[in-house]
Amino acid sequence: MELRNKQRIFLSVFFFISGFAFSTWASRIPTIKTFYGFNDAEMGSVLLAMPVSSLIGLPISGWLVSRFDSRIPLAVAFGINSVALACIGLANTPLLLIITISIFAFTMRIFSIAVNTQTITLQKYHQKKIIGSFHGLWSSGGIAGVGFSTLMVASAVSIEVHLAIVAALCLAVTLFSFPYLLKNDRISQGNKLILGKPDPYILYLGVLVFFAAVCEGGMFDWSGIFFREVLHVEIFTYGYLIFMVFMALSRFLSDRIIEKIGISTTYIVSSLMIVAGIGLAVVFPAVWTVLIGFSLTGFGTASVVPMTYALAGASKKYSPGLAISIVATYATVGMLVGPPLIGYLSHAFGLRMAFVAFAVSGLLFIPVSRLFFRYQQMQVPDQPQPVS
Repeated sequence: MELRNKQRIFLSVFFFISGFAFSTWASRIPTIKTFYGFNDAEMGSVLLAMPVSSLIGLPISGWLVSRFDSRIPLAVAFGINSVALACIGLANTPLLLIITISIFAFTMRIFSIAVNTQTITLQKYHQKKIIGSFHGLWSSGGIAGVGFSTLMVASAVSIEVHLAIVAALCLAVTLFSFPYLLKNDRISQGNKLILGKPDPYILYLGVLVFFAAVCEGGMFDWSGIFFREVLHVEIFTYGYLIFMVFMALSRFLSDRIIEKIGISTTYIVSSLMIVAGIGLAVVFPAVWTVLIGFSLTGFGTASVVPMTYALAGASKKYSPGLAISIVATYATVGMLVGPPLIGYLSHAFGLRMAFVAFAVSGLLFIPVSRLFFRYQQMQVPDQPQPVS
């Protein structure tokens, strides 16, 4: 098998298994909330540990991918992340829970920057677009993780055993796949962060992923609670599962969609789907209407992050690893704001009304993306606006 294809396969494995691990954690949030007796505001405060820790990990991840081949921080971070996942299940006090969640989020951020740096580099060796398929595999791993979590919940398997099984699987994948990842991809140019006036190219992309992260992170953390507390569905993972299914479908189709209608139009379509999906779930809170609404929201949200990271990787000012790291900072702030915001809004107005925040965030894709493409055209006025 050609080397580049083999590297693509094993990088795909990492995307899949990391999605599996993250959805395992997210699908068990309702279990954690019940175990500790947290109200929505308290749960939102606990969830703050993830984006804060992720934000701390961003400058470190940018330095690591500039100092080493990206596969080194990728594998080390994911190995520690797997151990942290198991420890979340073993935590028996709020303090220990916050510590383990923090380590989980910190290492997940380092892994994310490293694995996305690998995709940008590997894309250069392929004529057809492949970045969307990687993120589709992450979502597919998420679907598998939610399906496995649903089986664990239905079988009354304890959270300790459940998370330990997944952690062991992740460690095994790390050890097996590491030798086959892309090597010698460290870039010596464009690795220095330039302070001062923000680069508009990176700024607009960062704001886009900020709003995407508010939607995506909030849905990860609160969709299961919506099904349990608003719809009173016993198997609360259904909402998260349907959201992940349509995220995966969207990401597998995103490369083709972008080639057909262009990136700028894709941002608009994504925005409208999120608004329609959340509106349906909020106005008509029945199981089937919410399932349809979450499906539309998942499909609309999914393509924003991968196509924005791909645009960031084309920055003229920074290396792909550093550009993605900077843009990911905005995503982390979105994760910082989104889930806790929903918790506080829910505590004040109810969970249904709190979900309107996702629709507002999705709607803002349109004006921000307009500003980005207008700026891009001003930089290259004699060339047509790119569509891929």
